Amino acid sequence: MRFSLLVVFLLLSAFAKAQDYYFSKFAPFQPDIPTPAEFLGYDIGEQHTRHDQIVSYLEKLAEVSNRATISEYGRTHERRKLVMLTVSTPENHNNLASIKQQHLAFTNTKQKVTNYDEVPVFIQLGYNVHGNEPSSSEAALLTAYTLVASEHPEITKYRENAIIFIDPTINPDGRDRHTQWANSFKGSPLVADNVDAEHTEAWPRGRTNHYWFDLNRDWLLGINPESRGKLNWYHDWYPNVVTDFHEMGTNSTHFFEPMLPIGSLNPIMPKENYDDLNNLFAPYFSDALDAIGSFYFTKESFDGTYPGYGSSYPDLQGALALLFEQASSRGHLQNTDFGTITFPFTIRNQYTSSFATVKAAVENKGRLRKYQQDFFVSAFAKAKTDQSSAYEFGDPNDKNRTKAFIDKLLLHRIKTYESGNGKYIVPLAQPQKRMVQSIFETYSKYRDSVYYDASAWSVANFYNMRYKGLNSVPSLGTEITSTDNLARVTPVARTGYAYLIDYDDYNASALLYHLQEKGIILSTAFKPFTAKTLSGSKDFNYGTLLVPVSRQSLDEDAVYTIISEAQTRFQVPIYATKTGFSLKGIDLGSRNFAKIETPKAMMLIGDGTSSYEAGEVWHLLDTRVHMPITKILMNNVRFADLSDYNTLVMVSGNYSQLSDGTVKNIKDWVSQGNTLITIGRATSWAINAKVATGKLTEKKKDTSKVTERKNYVDERPNNGKQRLGGAIFEVDLDITHPLGFGYNYRDLPVYKNNNVWLAPSKDEYNTIAKYTKNPHIDGYISDENLEDHLKPSASLVVSPQGRGRVILFADNPNFRGSWYGTNKLFLNAIFFGNLIN
Repeated sequence: MRFSLLVVFLLLSAFAKAQDYYFSKFAPFQPDIPTPAEFLGYDIGEQHTRHDQIVSYLEKLAEVSNRATISEYGRTHERRKLVMLTVSTPENHNNLASIKQQHLAFTNTKQKVTNYDEVPVFIQLGYNVHGNEPSSSEAALLTAYTLVASEHPEITKYRENAIIFIDPTINPDGRDRHTQWANSFKGSPLVADNVDAEHTEAWPRGRTNHYWFDLNRDWLLGINPESRGKLNWYHDWYPNVVTDFHEMGTNSTHFFEPMLPIGSLNPIMPKENYDDLNNLFAPYFSDALDAIGSFYFTKESFDGTYPGYGSSYPDLQGALALLFEQASSRGHLQNTDFGTITFPFTIRNQYTSSFATVKAAVENKGRLRKYQQDFFVSAFAKAKTDQSSAYEFGDPNDKNRTKAFIDKLLLHRIKTYESGNGKYIVPLAQPQKRMVQSIFETYSKYRDSVYYDASAWSVANFYNMRYKGLNSVPSLGTEITSTDNLARVTPVARTGYAYLIDYDDYNASALLYHLQEKGIILSTAFKPFTAKTLSGSKDFNYGTLLVPVSRQSLDEDAVYTIISEAQTRFQVPIYATKTGFSLKGIDLGSRNFAKIETPKAMMLIGDGTSSYEAGEVWHLLDTRVHMPITKILMNNVRFADLSDYNTLVMVSGNYSQLSDGTVKNIKDWVSQGNTLITIGRATSWAINAKVATGKLTEKKKDTSKVTERKNYVDERPNNGKQRLGGAIFEVDLDITHPLGFGYNYRDLPVYKNNNVWLAPSKDEYNTIAKYTKNPHIDGYISDENLEDHLKPSASLVVSPQGRGRVILFADNPNFRGSWYGTNKLFLNAIFFGNLIN
């Protein structure tokens, strides 16, 4: 019994000590509400907390206190819950529907309300978007407990004057991947050595989600369920203040805004946001961190140029978004230049900044509400910098790609109208004006030449969506509120002769693989033709898919059933014909139709490779094509039987760890008739390793030029401006080549975020895509890179090797899961690679 009492005493002492370290200043607390330590059985910071434990604790708070409720706004790819804890007074909870209505009145330009100080401010505290930046989720537990349990007058004031939404873990899949790693390698005693396994997490690391996407770049693109769920929640509530908590290098300190100046020449974000409001809040952060002796910095790093961060997207919704970056312990204890940094220390800084945010928001709620109201009102004011009054877009040749683009507009609550003939109108004068600008506008002049991330994000170009600006708004048709019926096709008739499938459609690749899996044999057209179908004459493009019914091993009924069900699933135009005689061009029995081999693909992953690019390939094939790809770790490729596959994908990476024998095996495998697809830096590797023939363009050195003396302080920005962080360029695409099948126009936007300069092929037929004479569409590129490197280069080249080929992408056709416009190039490489001579 004495032993049991001793254990209880020690536990209570430990809990009290932890409380003193984090939140003793906010005592007293309601005794019937468990602290995080009491609930978990260990002090916060003693180990990394799993996501299910985090959710369970917040559910417990909502269960035992009428100051908190919890809701689920989505599920991750791995089916983990995405939750939001709402904290306020019981009275505010009981009247939340009415308070929400009053709050949303400030975002409604048709209402002229002025009760700015009378409505509780809406604060959304968001944590842990990067899974291996774990301190903020631990701080979220402490913040939730303090807001719910504290009886301190200051916390009482916050509950009375605010509705506080706590999103404890934006990226649960990545967090749990890192949590498992850190806890598995935790030593006892703790090991601070930087090279210990605990601090050197293995590939792909926990930063990203299940498909290895950086969710902090996904607010604009809305590809993943985590982001789509959060965006739907966001546009339901429109908070006034939003936080975005991160971690950075171990030897740094703590960052809060203001950031670096925005790189855009004329930012669409109001100056009041990034100047006045940031400077209004900054003293709250400095005072709070000064009080606990923490060091910090502002202004000299990070920027809000790209509108898809958690710390920039809310700025385009009338909120104040705030970025915090905390030096990371990357485990529980790690050496730094100034001694060790502990996990509890990192947590306390995030916790401190959380409450500084709440304090600043509550004490300035009237100003924040007036700002949000003015923000939406200003969306209807015609500015001198506006490029157009409205945008018209649409591609009648590809309704599913158009549908996907409209889905993105609706996700951001952009008002979109149908104008007929497969065209749509988006007016600029609407509450989401700044999002319309982000989607359509392009730029060539910039305030800065060095960017934390991309300098181009015109989403219309991501989708290869042909659009034009209108100087005046035409008569608007029906507003689109759902995409459910936008790409519906006429059901195909039954035939015993042949089916023709329109390969121009984005979903055609998925339908192709589905049919192959069902045992259907297909061919593709190397020339266009006009056929007499059961629904009339129809022009068919390069790449049209042919299903010859009589040449199948399945009977006519089975073929029709499979074709009909596939069309219903993928909504791709399919036409039935009873004759092989074409009205124009090749007949259906022509040798210009070639059988398509079913792909069996593999991809090298692991240390040295880009997890981002590998995840993009995996995500594309998994979620849109529904085609498996075997992912082989670099150190296991020597054990793989390459003859089991006909396609190998290599994304950007350092492949120097591959042995000479493995490289020879890959080269021999290609020459036997298989297809190697390389992207970005893998293309450089393939050429340098002589797996592919070709060369990289290089600027001729001027040996007569005298080196100019420069100041040391300018070294980083001068070198940085030669880095291509992400810009959009136009290429001329050979749409008669199998890699160009399904495209109707030769001009195509591509995305480049590397310095891989691929020389055109010496063979006149193997340069598939080359940059045009005036290639710049959007984003920053230095004059040197543009003139000396990009313009002479190619974007896509084929290098024949024996009976096989290497398909060399200089650029990334699958960037961030959003490049619908160039996905088809990559999918063509997979499906039609073996058809290239």
